[in-house]
Amino acid sequence: MALDGGYLRHICKEINDNAVNCRVEKVYQPNKDEIILSLRGLNGASKLLLSARANSPRINFTSYAPENPKVPPMLCMLFRKRLCGAKLINARQEAMERIIFLEFDATNDLGDHIQLTLAVEIMGKYSNVIFIDENGFIIDALKRVDVSMSSQRLVLPGLKYSMPPAQDKINILECSPQDILDRLQAITVDTKLSKALLNTIQGFSPVICRELEYLTGKGADLTTGSLTQEHKKRLLFFLERTAAQLRQCSGTPCMVVVNRKPMDFGFMDITQYGDTAQVKREESFSALLDSFFNERDTVERMKAKSQDLHRLLTNTLERLSRKINSQTAELSTSVDREELRIKGDLLQANLYRIEKGATKVTVENYYDNNNPITIQLNPAISATQNSQQYYKKYRKAKTAEQVLRLQIEKAKEDLEYIETVLEELGRATTEAELTEIRAELVEQGYAKAPRGKQKKTASLPPLKFISSNGFTILVGRNNKQNDKLTLKTASKNDIWLHTKNIHGTHAIILTEGKEVDQTTLTEAAQLAAYHSKARNSSQVPVDYTQVRNVSKPSGAKPGMVIYVKNKTLYVTPQLAGTRA
Repeated sequence: MALDGGYLRHICKEINDNAVNCRVEKVYQPNKDEIILSLRGLNGASKLLLSARANSPRINFTSYAPENPKVPPMLCMLFRKRLCGAKLINARQEAMERIIFLEFDATNDLGDHIQLTLAVEIMGKYSNVIFIDENGFIIDALKRVDVSMSSQRLVLPGLKYSMPPAQDKINILECSPQDILDRLQAITVDTKLSKALLNTIQGFSPVICRELEYLTGKGADLTTGSLTQEHKKRLLFFLERTAAQLRQCSGTPCMVVVNRKPMDFGFMDITQYGDTAQVKREESFSALLDSFFNERDTVERMKAKSQDLHRLLTNTLERLSRKINSQTAELSTSVDREELRIKGDLLQANLYRIEKGATKVTVENYYDNNNPITIQLNPAISATQNSQQYYKKYRKAKTAEQVLRLQIEKAKEDLEYIETVLEELGRATTEAELTEIRAELVEQGYAKAPRGKQKKTASLPPLKFISSNGFTILVGRNNKQNDKLTLKTASKNDIWLHTKNIHGTHAIILTEGKEVDQTTLTEAAQLAAYHSKARNSSQVPVDYTQVRNVSKPSGAKPGMVIYVKNKTLYVTPQLAGTRA
């Protein structure tokens, strides 16, 4: 899963075809590893994402622009100052390197035209976006690299920009397939063909090299030492075909999907997975990258922004679990409290038999068929005081049991609530949702209110979907919204849905006085299951009933309700219907 030089060649062409002569309207920096250029030209507006994220570096047009911070970082302000109003004049790639240079016609403080360049380097954890001035010096970069990080190539403001060290690989655009075959045959150690191709050809990712091996061997595994004349002939043919695709930029954006999850992609048809995977094709190379990385990147962005909340909730869960275990153990010791009362009664009935200073006494237990029982005594106090001490321990144990049961029940309710908040935190996709979750935790006393006067923000609406048969389905984003949706927004005849015994959100089908069909019920159940802890499961039970049968117990936590007269559907979670 690597964005290779071949794929970048096609991305470079898309940029030249669609964005050259467009001006930079705005610059955003949603996080420390990403820059978004908002471009506008004769054909309208577009957003170009430049990402240096270690596990998803890329450059592509995007329709999933991430949410921006309220205060732009200093680097973003620098980019805005130097690039806003500049015209993109060219996107170029050196050979098959994984670097695209975006060249802009800009003006300096004196109004003179200068050329500024963004070097977008796609190199895994070493990926970077470097801003270069008209003289080839570095203005700044998303990731500064000093001498403590690298002794070979520094990336710091004021230094001359230099390309990364070149690898000893062949550029397929500047050589013949025979040159590549000769290099392969010169390898003295018998090596798997795909690995040998990867180490020989510049700008080819593992999936492309595996595909060439698959096509050459018709599905059989090959090594450099096992190539027959027929294999060599086939390899030369497929190398020539691939080179032609790259020269003409006529490749096909393909994505491999396994169990509905994107697994790999490339700039050519991928057949090596056979029937074990589905191969999807997109209309553009940018659209494929957008589709491939969007969901995973959204999760990671939110995970980074919600670290403090996640830590708070996890620590609270651990504390509550320890508290429940401790109180349960303490409760178990009060189970034998009746024995304390009995001993007090027996001492009270046998005061005349107890000698002063005795450490124990054996008496008949009239509670147990007069079987003898030995009772320990404190020799420093009288028999009456010993009896009263047993009564005191009994009353203390009885009170402790009552208090502990209440405390354990309360701690279990808190634990259940925190688990629901943790689940909704995992579903959050915007900073506004995090703000609402944080406000809910402050309101419930689990988090401290931020210092200073906070700007009031409008409440988020619930997620809205339209079923295949035209019914509106509303899905809550968090616990407080669930309460409002179920108890205030929905009417008594609307349908309420929730995963059975699984943390999740409330879903409402707005009936508007009409009979709800089975398709709509199924789609709403799929949405409820998708927005729950069971998102990645199958055959998830979802309860549904009319809203009139749902109520909130007095004093219950946000999102907690009870319901009756329900039925259950078993569905596979998915985003059913149409997002409104």
